[in-house]
Formats: sequence, C-alpha cells, structure tokens
Amino acid sequence: MNVLIFGATGMVGLGVLRECLLAHDVARVLTVGRTPTGQQHPKLTELAHADLLRYDGIEPALTGFDACFFCLGVSSAGMSEAEYTRVTYDITLAAAQVLARLNPQMTFVYVSGAGTDSTEQGRSMWARVKGRTENALLKLPFKAAYMFRPGGIQPLHGIRSKTAAYRIPYMIAAPVLPLLRRLFPAYLTTTEQVGRAMLIVVRRGFARAVVEARDIDGMR
Repeated sequence: MNVLIFGATGMVGLGVLRECLLAHDVARVLTVGRTPTGQQHPKLTELAHADLLRYDGIEPALTGFDACFFCLGVSSAGMSEAEYTRVTYDITLAAAQVLARLNPQMTFVYVSGAGTDSTEQGRSMWARVKGRTENALLKLPFKAAYMFRPGGIQPLHGIRSKTAAYRIPYMIAAPVLPLLRRLFPAYLTTTEQVGRAMLIVVRRGFARAVVEARDIDGMR
C-alpha cells in the first residue's frame, strides 16, 4: 500500500512512520508537513509544505494513496477556542477534503483523543472541537475513516514528545509504564502500538469508526 502521513515530526507521527517503514506491505510513504523529519529510507519521500490550509499547488503529489494517517495536532493549553479550532478542525478538514476528492478509495485515520465529545456540546473546549472534527471527517466520501482515541501514549524507540508538559512526566514514569500498561490498558498505550493498530484497520477494517484506547491496545 501507499501511505500518507501528516504530522510525522510529532511523537505519534514518528511512531506511525516507524511502523510504516517496517511494514512489509507498505511500498511507499509520503510525509507532508511544514518541516521534514530528516529521516532517510528507500520507501520514504518527504514533502515540505508551508500552508496546511491550501493544497492546490501540490495536488498531483497527493494522488495514488491507499491510506492517510493524520497525526497533526497540538495541546489546547493556553489557546482560545478559535485558535484551537483553526489548528484542529480547519487544517484537518482542509487536507481531508482534498484527499477524499483525489483518493476516493483511501482509508483515513485521524488521531483524536480519549474523552472526545461527539455531541459537540460539552463543557470541555478541546473535546468539543475534536468531536466536531471527527463528525465532519466521518461525513467525507472516503472508502473508510477511523477516529483513533488514545489515552496516554508511552513513546518508544527513542521517540520523545515535543511538548515539555508531556515529555517530563513520561521520563519520570518510564520505569513503571510497562506495568501501568498491563494494569490499565484502557488508559495507556505506546507509539509502537498506535502505529501498528493504524495499519491493522487499513488492512482489515474495524467494527466501529471510533476506535477507543482499549481497542487500540488490543489489536494484534
């Protein structure tokens, strides 16, 4: 399969990229983002694209893909709802609408988060915006779309979160995280498992469009 990854420089995106490059059935990987990952691999092509709200100039490069893993996202801390909506909803839908038109047989996988509010009516700003984004994506004419809602994600294989508020607690808790994962699989997974689960839903589908944390950690 040919795979697109948005947000491949982030913690989740790097984990997904690693699993795609290791997968025997992934022939080609294209990353799209403002900055390249800097990695080199025979399967990998990186496309630096500054304006993530517009794709008219690069549409030919975005055709011929079987799957898109959309891992782009930011913490809502310190952001207004308008600012967070622009980064979370507007940028995601701008890319997804183009990809649905160019690749109608594509499977689109979006990294959301545990606690996302599908009703779009709750008190939590980030959960409302994520819910609105999920709902809009599920209306697009993809072959299939899955909303991944991981809880805590342990970075593996040298991957580190770019967000200090996440990175430091993970470093402190690293010795006990494997035990916590076994005790609380509904709340904690790894970058490796997220990437593998994404590939699994592209290969064989899943019973539900919304994939919760326990589902992610249970896929083999």
